[in-house]
Amino acid sequence: MKVVAVNENAPTILVSPASTSPASDHNIKLIQTNASTKNAEEFRTYNVTETAERVIQHYKDMRTFQTVDFYDRMAQKYSFDNGAYRRLMTIEEAFLELENYIDASDPDMDLPNLLHLLQTAEGIRKAGHPEWMQLVGLLHDMGKIMFLWGDEADGQDGYSPNGKQWALGGDTFVVGAYIPDDAVVFPEFNKLNPDMQNPKYNTKYGIYTPNCGIDGLKFAWGHDEYMYRMLVANECTIPREGLDMIRYHSAYPWHDKGGYRHLMKPEDYERMKWVQLFNKYDLYTKDGDNELRGEKMQEELWPYYKGLLGKFNLGGKLKW
Repeated sequence: MKVVAVNENAPTILVSPASTSPASDHNIKLIQTNASTKNAEEFRTYNVTETAERVIQHYKDMRTFQTVDFYDRMAQKYSFDNGAYRRLMTIEEAFLELENYIDASDPDMDLPNLLHLLQTAEGIRKAGHPEWMQLVGLLHDMGKIMFLWGDEADGQDGYSPNGKQWALGGDTFVVGAYIPDDAVVFPEFNKLNPDMQNPKYNTKYGIYTPNCGIDGLKFAWGHDEYMYRMLVANECTIPREGLDMIRYHSAYPWHDKGGYRHLMKPEDYERMKWVQLFNKYDLYTKDGDNELRGEKMQEELWPYYKGLLGKFNLGGKLKW
């Protein structure tokens, strides 16, 4: 076990590294569960002519309101320091709360959150990846449970049709430094961010130092960071690679577009490979025809995943 230090607003954790290296790239046709003819480049299409208006508005809001001050305020609101939490719930109870939540930022498909999580987990399981990674597939988006305590003003409205969700989902970028035009979707919205008018924040390094490491960065607040903190606070035993998958899977400017290399430590490159491996399943298992809820979930899937939750210290009531 070794100590991993993160930015001052995030917890310090003990981690056990996974015993194997991430697998090589997979053919997405082997990951997809349907007969889709979509190729990799046809996923995550973001442009003003093909992308849904709700998605465009989501990213406009995200770029406008996600700032250093907002991050710090959310880190305080959702703090687990000194035993703080908002509610005690089991994972199963949290699933019930999330059952009808649909991600407003997803350009590929309107899937209920629970179905997407089951499809991701089952795709990882089918591929023969370790149990901890299967569990990551099941849990990775559960941080959107923040909508229970959020509101429209903070971009966490999960109750209203077309509610504002710019602090729940979407690609995350680093706040406190220049937003790279070549690494984010809809870069034309970058100028709307108030921090880009502040000389403290609008430079290449901003508030950071060269090669400070990925854990020292403040990515736009959302479900990733919240869920990571929740799992650490509940002392789960998912290895660091799995926690990285949860914490950074929405950081596409980093793991997909090559941004922020000047802020990475050498060891962050290996960690990034695990996130990239996970994201293939997060992205390519989405399937409107692959229904896994209802009877199949209760009789086949839930008993299996409930066992994994207990195995990784996530059984029973947890702090949220």
